[in-house]
Amino acid sequence: MKRPMGVSLIGYFYVFGALVLLFTAIFYQADADVINISERFGVSILPERMMRIVLALFSLLMVYGYMKLKRWGFWLIVSYSVLFGVVSSVIATIQPQQPFIGNVVFSVIVLIYTIYVKGAFFTTAERDQAI
Repeated sequence: MKRPMGVSLIGYFYVFGALVLLFTAIFYQADADVINISERFGVSILPERMMRIVLALFSLLMVYGYMKLKRWGFWLIVSYSVLFGVVSSVIATIQPQQPFIGNVVFSVIVLIYTIYVKGAFFTTAERDQAI
């Protein structure tokens, strides 16, 4: 099945975000943010740079499965969207800044669209087609 255009667009946004995370892991100042990424996800025991690298690598893996229309890519993006949306909405109630509200909106859009095109992830190839 051909990949829906929205899946490609969402995938490219996540690839861009992962590259930004990797870039900021190298050139990051630890005191720049009020709330670090590791604190946002509740794992403040991890150093910030390590958390950024882990999150970027996870995002790249997730996007690979998502853009290849794999079932595990579907479930990873759905799980990540729910988790990231909930974390961002909790932080948005504490600190009403635009990036957190934007993260919630983006997570909801990704979740709704991904569920809308879930048939692309769960179709099986016919007998004569190569997988």
